[in-house]
Amino acid sequence: MINKEERVARAVAYFKEGYNCSQAVVAAFADIYGFNREQALRMAASFGGGIGRMRMTCGAACGMFLLAGLETGAVDGADREGKSRNYAVVQELAKRFKEENGSLTCAELLGLSRQEPVVSEAEARTAAYYQKRPCAKMVETAARIFADYLETLE
Repeated sequence: MINKEERVARAVAYFKEGYNCSQAVVAAFADIYGFNREQALRMAASFGGGIGRMRMTCGAACGMFLLAGLETGAVDGADREGKSRNYAVVQELAKRFKEENGSLTCAELLGLSRQEPVVSEAEARTAAYYQKRPCAKMVETAARIFADYLETLE
C-alpha cells in the first residue's frame, strides 16, 4: 500500500528542486517499479516542457503515462489484449488530467501562443518562474491521479 499524500508531496518537492515536471512525477513512484532515483530522472528527462520543451503534451502527464506503462505495459509484441489494457488505462488517466486542468497540452496550460518560438534553453528556477507557471499544480495533479489509480489496484 502506498502513502498517496507522501508520493504527491515527493513529486512536488522534486519539481521545486529543479527537476522537470515529468522527472518529478516519475521519480516519486520509481522505487515501486525497481528503478532508483537516477534511473527515473534519466528515463523521464526528455518529456519536460511538453516533450523536450516543445510545449506539446504536458510533461507531468507524460510522466504519469510512463508510470502507467511500467504498471500495465505489454511486454510481448503480439499481446494486443495487453496493449489495449494499457491504452485504456492511459486514456482514463488522460481524461482525468484533462478534466481537472482543461487540457493535456503544455502550451495551453501555460497560456502560450503556438506562434512562440521553441527553444531548448531551460529557464532558471526563480521565485518569478514558479509564480508564472502552473507546473507544480500539474505535477501534483498527475501524481495524485496516478496514486489514485494505484489505490484501485490494491
